[in-house]
Amino acid sequence: MLTKQQKRDCRADLFRHLDGIAVSPVAFALHEKGVLAHLLANQNCSVSELAKEFKANEGYLNVALRVLSSQGWLEMNLDAAVPHYTTNDKSEKAFSLAPHYADVVEILKNSEHYHARKFESEPFDRLAKVFQKYEGKYGMNPDADQSGVEAQMLKHIEGILVGPSVVALGMGGMFHKYFMETSFRADEFHEDASRFEKLLDFFTHIGWFEKKNETYRFTDKGLFFAKRASAYGVTVSYIPTFRKIDELIFGDAEVLWNTAEGADEAHVDREMNVWGSGGAHSTYFKKVDEIIIDLFNRPIAEQPKGIVDIGCGNGAYIEHLFNVIDKHTLRGTMLDEHPLFLVGADYNKAALKVTRANLIQADIWAKVIWGDIGRPDLLAKDLSEDYSIGLGDLLNVRTFLDHNRVWEPSNPAGRQGTSSGAYAHRGKRLSASEVEENLKGHLGRWAPFVDRFGLLVIELHTIPPHLTRENLGRTAATAYDATHGFSDQYIVEVDVFNRIAAESGLYPVEAHFSKFPNSDLATVSINLLKGKS
Repeated sequence: MLTKQQKRDCRADLFRHLDGIAVSPVAFALHEKGVLAHLLANQNCSVSELAKEFKANEGYLNVALRVLSSQGWLEMNLDAAVPHYTTNDKSEKAFSLAPHYADVVEILKNSEHYHARKFESEPFDRLAKVFQKYEGKYGMNPDADQSGVEAQMLKHIEGILVGPSVVALGMGGMFHKYFMETSFRADEFHEDASRFEKLLDFFTHIGWFEKKNETYRFTDKGLFFAKRASAYGVTVSYIPTFRKIDELIFGDAEVLWNTAEGADEAHVDREMNVWGSGGAHSTYFKKVDEIIIDLFNRPIAEQPKGIVDIGCGNGAYIEHLFNVIDKHTLRGTMLDEHPLFLVGADYNKAALKVTRANLIQADIWAKVIWGDIGRPDLLAKDLSEDYSIGLGDLLNVRTFLDHNRVWEPSNPAGRQGTSSGAYAHRGKRLSASEVEENLKGHLGRWAPFVDRFGLLVIELHTIPPHLTRENLGRTAATAYDATHGFSDQYIVEVDVFNRIAAESGLYPVEAHFSKFPNSDLATVSINLLKGKS
C-alpha cells in the first residue's frame, strides 16, 4: 500500500505527464521556427513583435508562450497593452533541450494514421525505439532532487509515452479486475504478444508492473495510475489539436475548423473526451447533489417545475439529477402529483439522438430539443410555444460549457481586463478586456431567465502562470490552458468569472459555492447563480 507521500508523488507525476502532452509539441514547434533562439537573443519581446517577425498567428503564439511561462521558462508581463515575454534563469537550459522532444512529437503526429483505440504493429515499433532512448535519459543529467529542467522535460516525454497508451488501455478494458487483481500474460490482452510486451516492459521500467518470467502484475504504484486512467482522457483527447500546432501558430489558423458540414470535430476526440470527463465529474457531482437535494426538499411552491440541461451531451447528467431527486428529496415522493419537467438541449443534433435514446432506455421522461447556449431567448421561445412552460420556471444547469460559447465580438471600451489568460479566435489575439466583456454579455442574456431558480453551473478556470510554475505537479492548469487556448475556448480565473457574473446581475449563492481545489489553485468551480431579489 502506498504511503501518503508516495500518493502525492504519483499525483505529481500524473500532472506533469499532462503538462508534457501540451508542452512538448508547443516547445518543439517554437524551437523549430527559431522563436526560442530569438527570445534568447533579445531577452524581452512583445507577442506582436514576435508574430510579425515569424509571420505567426498572434493569438495562438500568445497561447504557446503563456504555456512556456506556466512551466517557468519565460516571464509573462501583462502591464502593457500587448503581452511581453522575458527570458529568465531557466530559459537557456530549457530552450537548449527542446530538440529532445522531437521523437515524441513525431509519435503524436504519426498517431493520426492509426486507430485511436487499438494497438497496431507500426506504432508499437515506433514506441519501442523511443522507450530505449527514454530509458537512457536522452543523454540528459536530471537533478537528483527532480527539481531541474532536465527532470521536468523527461517527465514531459514520459507523459506522451504514458498518456495515450493508458487511455487506450483504459478504454479497451485493460484495467478490469481480471488484470488488476492477479498476474497475467501479454497474450491474454493482446494477440501480438511480443510487441505488447515491449509496452508492458516500459511500464515495468517506470514501476507500474512487476515482471516474473512471462507474467506481469500491477504494483501499488501501477494500481494508483490504473484507477485514475480517465484523468488522462481529456488532455489526450486533444491530441488532434496538438498535431496541428505548427499550422495553428505559423500557418492556417482555421485548419481545425475547415471541416465538412456534419463531419466529426477535428480538434478533439469527443468520445474519448466524454470518457475522460466522466471520471472527474463524479467528484463534482457530489457537491451538485447537495444543492439539488436542498432545492427539491423545499415546499413545493418554492421548487422549480423541472430542469433544463443545455449542452446535454449524452443525457447522463439529466439521468443523474433525476435519480437524485427521485431517491433523496421530498419532490421524489410527489412525482405523480408534481412531475418533473426535464429538458435536454444541445447544439449538436447527433448528441440529441444519443440523449433521447439513453433517456428512453433509462425510462426517464424528458423533452430533447435543439438549443444554443448563446441564445436563451430562442430556447425560451421554443419551450413556451411548444410545451407551454417558461424557461424561468426551470432550474437551468450545465457543465463545463460557458467557456466553449461561440465567439461574438464585443466592445470593451472602458474595461480594464484583469484575467491573465491567453485567448484567441481563429488565430487572432483577444485581450482580457474583450473576453470579459463578451462573458458579461453572454451571462447577461441568461440573467432574465435564471433570476428565480438560478443557473447551476460547473465551470473550468485558468490560474496565473506564476502560480502554475510555483506549483508544478499540483495542478493541470498548463494542460487546460493549452487544450482550450488552441481550440478557441475562454477559461478565466474563478474570481474573474464571479465578478463578471455579478456585473451581469447574477450572484453566487454563498452556501452553494465550491471550488476545486479549495485554494488559489482552483481550476473548477460550482456555482448556483441567481439575481439579488
